[in-house]
Amino acid sequence: MKKMFKKAAALFLACFMVTVSLGGCNKSETTDATSTDITKDQAAETDNQTTDQSSTGGYADYSTGFKENVKIQIPVYDRAFEGFNVTDNYYTQWIQKEFGDKYNVTVEFVSIGRTTEVTDYTQMLAAGTAPDIIFHYDMPQALAYYGEGAMQELDLGEIANYAPTYFESMGESISKYGSVEDKPTFFFAKRTDAYNWLTLIRQDWLDKVNMEMPHNLEEYNAVLKAWKDAGLGNGGGKLEQNNFTYDYAFREWPIDEKQRALYSDLSVAALPWQPTYDFLKNLNYEYNNGLIDPEFYLNTDDAATKADFVAGSSGVYALYLASSTDVIGSLLANDSDAKLAVLDPAAMVPEGKQPQSRAYWPFGMIMGINSTTSDEERVAIWMYLEWMSQPENLFFLQNGVEGETYTLDADGLAVKNTDYTGESQLSQNNNKDYWCLVTESAQYDKDELNYKANLANWAPSGYEYLIEDSYEYFNNYKQYMTADALYSVVVESVAEYKTTLNDLWKELYVKCVIASEADFDAVYKQAVEDYNAAGYQDILDEKTQAIEAGKYN
Repeated sequence: MKKMFKKAAALFLACFMVTVSLGGCNKSETTDATSTDITKDQAAETDNQTTDQSSTGGYADYSTGFKENVKIQIPVYDRAFEGFNVTDNYYTQWIQKEFGDKYNVTVEFVSIGRTTEVTDYTQMLAAGTAPDIIFHYDMPQALAYYGEGAMQELDLGEIANYAPTYFESMGESISKYGSVEDKPTFFFAKRTDAYNWLTLIRQDWLDKVNMEMPHNLEEYNAVLKAWKDAGLGNGGGKLEQNNFTYDYAFREWPIDEKQRALYSDLSVAALPWQPTYDFLKNLNYEYNNGLIDPEFYLNTDDAATKADFVAGSSGVYALYLASSTDVIGSLLANDSDAKLAVLDPAAMVPEGKQPQSRAYWPFGMIMGINSTTSDEERVAIWMYLEWMSQPENLFFLQNGVEGETYTLDADGLAVKNTDYTGESQLSQNNNKDYWCLVTESAQYDKDELNYKANLANWAPSGYEYLIEDSYEYFNNYKQYMTADALYSVVVESVAEYKTTLNDLWKELYVKCVIASEADFDAVYKQAVEDYNAAGYQDILDEKTQAIEAGKYN
């Protein structure tokens, strides 16, 4: 009997490694139809054997709980309202009761600053106090953590065994995108379409200058000039830093995949790239003609640009719109006649180009297991993800207590009670900072109900049309959305030079923008030379090697 179990375990591992190997193929690798069919058969056989293994020693059976208490530390973003403790509240206590006590697991939450996330993790990793899950929304930073030795290699069979519901949802993405240097490393949350990132524009200002919604950059700049001439305000502006998506509107279509892999990077600006030149050239024009905030570089955070919009000095403002946003109410308090619309994304695109934008990767939160996490702690995390993936548990975390935080309408939609302030009050963003480990948004079984839920969650009452318009733009331009390339190796020079280049970028690009129009080309040329010499050329060289080796997806 023991020999049979050993043989089954060996066959499972062999099948699993074949499946992962095929799932993680890069551009230089191919598989034929026969290999695909075999893989499907092996996957089915693997599924049949998993249950046997969990009860025969392949993986220990913890379905009744751990013999000795296991403590897991789970990160949670600290962006709650005043008086709300993100690490100890109604929902963390409910999680402990419903999951932790059942399996003899102590669930401890660790606060992570949303805007200080990288600094917080860096300090905790150095001190050996980082939580068991290391997470981030952007792959370059996740790879940087990996490069620091912060994450351990994963056994995908183990995840499938202890978290079958979760793995059924995310296993394909984990197999395809989760390996680094051929080692399974990352696991992910589910990503669904989102269309609440939008730019508000003052419709009443458009009306005052007798102009329609702009549909290309030339028309947009004409609107800004009309606003200026009428003494209404300007197009605002902010310091571009840390998250580099500014140049999508200036890229060529269709995309060149190798160019995208070489230059398009959330974590480091591509100053020498032609789209960046075109972006800066337009910004230089807007600056010199008084169309944007002359001190745009002082707007270093969202609060600054929001304040300008609310005060009426700028007529556009980009944000993730949510039902709880206070920007509209604050604007109306200052100007009761203000009317709003969603700016057509094509308004930022030069005539003749396509309205490109960054697509999300086909997953949400990117996670790894801390290299110091024990085997039992890691298993407890898989069990936690499995528990949270159960519809009834996820629904409770997303909506709270029926009759207190929400009521169900005739369609089965959970309608939030925005006036409720009792013990079970949801944290900011509908408790998302707890359930973002498994999904990026609340989902229902029917598409029409999901859309209705999005209207309720993303639009302040009376402003549902903003999300409706954003949804229409999203669908119209979805074909021009592309995600950044995912490297399957660590580009070490990015981590080495990122901080230096980000600081230098701010200095150099501002110089380009505020230069006279006659001096722009000379200032830009010198900026590129300085930027390349400071480490960017090393990044391009290393990325080129990875691209030529097919180490990207």
